[in-house]
Amino acid sequence: MVGKIVDLTAEIYDCAPTMPMDPKCSVIEHCNLDTLGYNLSRLTLSTHQGTHMDAQFHFFNNGETIDKINLSRCIVRAFKVDITYKKTKEAIIVEDLLKYESLIDKGLSPLLYTGWDKLYPKKEYFTDFPYISKELAEWFVKKKISLLGLDLPCPNITDWKIIHEMLLGNSVIIVEGLVNMEELGDEEFTLYTLPLKIKGRDGSPVRAIAIKDS
Repeated sequence: MVGKIVDLTAEIYDCAPTMPMDPKCSVIEHCNLDTLGYNLSRLTLSTHQGTHMDAQFHFFNNGETIDKINLSRCIVRAFKVDITYKKTKEAIIVEDLLKYESLIDKGLSPLLYTGWDKLYPKKEYFTDFPYISKELAEWFVKKKISLLGLDLPCPNITDWKIIHEMLLGNSVIIVEGLVNMEELGDEEFTLYTLPLKIKGRDGSPVRAIAIKDS
């Protein structure tokens, strides 16, 4: 028997919002029981739609692609970082993580819980979120974390390129767009974030779940 499963994955549906410059999401009927005898849908979406994983190739032409990420790196022991006190467009800084430093030093992966997923699908979800400071990104790299989870659409709305390059360039997997983290307690858990095997590309939607120990 496994512990309680918490689904951390956002829904994918027709016209689901995404970042302004990204491809629009389309989920439409291709055929049904009356036309061809079975139900089948056509799916068009970004590799970074909803809850998704960034691979190095997202920002480095010679970087690791999503299909080459060892799946053992996508199954990690993790914990929730409760920073729901962060305000709109406020920086998430090193001091916000210091109380969790011992868990990070044990090799656990941090999931930053701001509660921002509750603003989806409002426009502000993509523009006004709290953001990871450059100093915190440097601190994560120094701590050699293997995976960083966020309930945000992006680590940083202005310095997005720098933050992505710092993390991905140092082999930190980034999982963005997590939801439902309020269902996680203070205890550590096992996180599964398995990407689609999209050959030679930059990222993938994931089905993210946490399995509690009890």
